Amino acid sequence: MAMLEQVWRVPLDHPALAGHFPGHPIVPGVVVLDQVLCLAQSHVGGAVSTWQVGQVKFVSPSGPGDELSFVLEAGARGGLSFVVRCAERDVAVGSLTPGSP
Repeated sequence: MAMLEQVWRVPLDHPALAGHFPGHPIVPGVVVLDQVLCLAQSHVGGAVSTWQVGQVKFVSPSGPGDELSFVLEAGARGGLSFVVRCAERDVAVGSLTPGSP
């Protein structure tokens, strides 16, 4: 697999932003990870029915309207490594492994 990239702009009205955190909203890590998993699944189609998060580190926060760049690369044993960036800074880094069907 060649490197796979996708850009996603965080909607200003994304429902996960409400209450996370009032006055200074940030995108919850689970929303970022969900986008990574959707990109991984769309790339492999039905070849992998589930993914397991091998590791993930949330490096810096992102907020409403931020443009996030997702980069996935082939890793060991059918897994994927990923980096999520906003401008020049990393937001999250980690890896996924194929799960059992």
